[in-house]
Amino acid sequence: MSYTRTDIPEVVIFEPKVFGDARGSFFESFNQRNFEEVVGHAVSFVQDNHSVSARNVLRGLHYQIQQPQGKLVRVVQGEVFDVAVDIRKSSPTYKQWVGVHLSAENKKQLWVPAGFAHGFIVLSETAEFLYKTTDYYAPAHERCIVWNDKELAIEWPASCEPILSPKDALGKALSEADVFE
Repeated sequence: MSYTRTDIPEVVIFEPKVFGDARGSFFESFNQRNFEEVVGHAVSFVQDNHSVSARNVLRGLHYQIQQPQGKLVRVVQGEVFDVAVDIRKSSPTYKQWVGVHLSAENKKQLWVPAGFAHGFIVLSETAEFLYKTTDYYAPAHERCIVWNDKELAIEWPASCEPILSPKDALGKALSEADVFE
């Protein structure tokens, strides 16, 4: 598996080597030892999640202010534009974001460390999105930054108004949000 560091070095794109022939294909989707070598520290995943969404559904920008979650995300059907936003005040990349196209076809995965807000928009008719987390879901600590925050100025690729959950529609501006020190 190869990897590429993004403009925010802690956020890493992983790309598997795919072996294919007339019968189909095979690839290793996760290797703990290799993953930890790349991210530079031990990581323990405790939960796997699977979401299915329709075109233009935008989920995010989510994070947990306590029990922060690192996430290893990928798409097994369809395509999304996936975004990680650094919301650690002490970080040199505070308020910066990276966006990556993840699809069943490209098989890329994105490591979103704890301390980042995360979101994605579905670009295909539907998308199945899988992710591993380093801590359990804690609804009392969940927070949401509004997807179109002017200060972040995320360049979402959708040309129409995204479809949001009621909770995501009430996301806060970064300037009003709880963030990490």
